[in-house]
Amino acid sequence: MTIRGGGNPRDDRGATPERLSMAHRADDTATQPPRPGRPGRSRSTGGSGPRVGTVSAHDLSKRRGGGSGPAMLRFVLFLLLAAGLVLALLVTVGRPIVRGVVVGLAGQNPGALGIGFVADMVREDLGSALTDPAGSDTTDVSFVVQPGDTAATIAARLVDAGVLRDPRAFVLVSLERDLSTSYPAGSFVVRQTMTPDQLATALLTPPPDPHVVLSIRTGLRLEQIAALIEAKPADRGIDRLRMSATAFLDLVRAPPAAFLKDYPWLQIPKGGSLEGYLAAGDYRLLPDASPEDLVRMMLDNFLVEVGPERMKVAASRGLTWYEVLSLASIVEREAVVDAERPLIAGVYQDRIDQGMLLNADPTVIYGNDTLKLAALQVSAWPTYSFWGLVGSPLADLTFPPTLAGFQTYQNRGLVPAPICTPTAVSIDAALIPTTKPGYLYFVAKNDGSRTHAFARTAAEHQANLRKYGYIK
Repeated sequence: MTIRGGGNPRDDRGATPERLSMAHRADDTATQPPRPGRPGRSRSTGGSGPRVGTVSAHDLSKRRGGGSGPAMLRFVLFLLLAAGLVLALLVTVGRPIVRGVVVGLAGQNPGALGIGFVADMVREDLGSALTDPAGSDTTDVSFVVQPGDTAATIAARLVDAGVLRDPRAFVLVSLERDLSTSYPAGSFVVRQTMTPDQLATALLTPPPDPHVVLSIRTGLRLEQIAALIEAKPADRGIDRLRMSATAFLDLVRAPPAAFLKDYPWLQIPKGGSLEGYLAAGDYRLLPDASPEDLVRMMLDNFLVEVGPERMKVAASRGLTWYEVLSLASIVEREAVVDAERPLIAGVYQDRIDQGMLLNADPTVIYGNDTLKLAALQVSAWPTYSFWGLVGSPLADLTFPPTLAGFQTYQNRGLVPAPICTPTAVSIDAALIPTTKPGYLYFVAKNDGSRTHAFARTAAEHQANLRKYGYIK
């Protein structure tokens, strides 16, 4: 037995030829003298050949290189799994915190609801408010969408109107339906019983306007307004009006004291009518509007157009307000061009001052129409021709005592009451008539200009009558 280099006792017994051969080669190498090496470097005592029972650095390097791929893959998979576990923990445990922040930001910035995950969180936060109505009240609520309104501005006002619980629900529905800026301006009807989605639908198409528009032009007398109510012409859009023309007449001809008490500025003699105070205009009425509804609107309109200041001027004029209104009503029926209204008022004022007959055609026609209308049923008034030619000399018409004051070809002084509702410009003319020229006559020119020829004397007036074809 030989011990070499501190190795274990070598036993060749039972060794295979291959192992034995390798052992002998190793021994042979060990007994050979060392080869010259590079200066400064020592060579291994084991020589350059492989040693039995050892692993060379080259083999170790090869083994490590061959196993790095699977190990790295396992490491990456481990990291991904760990990250997934952390993320899942954050989502489950931290979601309420994240949702609270996102929902709060969405409440301040409705536009953020267009982001998918924000909308999802807000939808979750809304819960039943997204699909349930705000209440059980079925009352119609008028709602106006202004030009330029967005879903956010509309939603805020829907909440104020009490028909929406949460503004985010309406904004979210609008975004999902791509309606955030598509709502048309107009008047709509909504209810508490509508869901946010139903509200969005209701605001897309305005409902039909239930109102009837009663258009009353200037210069009409009470009976003409009644005839219009009776006719209910479809072409004027009032065919659905259910108001009684007779009930209207009863109210305006003899307004009750309780009604007049609401309008202390009205100046009418005892037992007088509202003739002269019913302003012209377009009146929006519901089909079941009462005569009182209409008359109140007309009186309010008159006060707005005329104003209390004009009523105060009447006293300095030396006339009562009712007298000013009566004179203005004659001017309203006579004048067509506004510039002539003060001149026409001046003619009548000069005649009153000089004690002359007014010879005002409209007043006589008014009295004549009043007599003829009294002989007709109200149902026949829509076909009656108001303010038409009489067919005989006006000076020859005879009126009963109740209407005698309107026969200004026979009776001096101002008429006892207005003959129609005058406009503000006619009232101004009656308040400040142009009397300086001293005109006492006027006649329509009949030349298409709708103006009049004025004269100071009867001779001048006769000349104008011949000039414009009234006499030869």
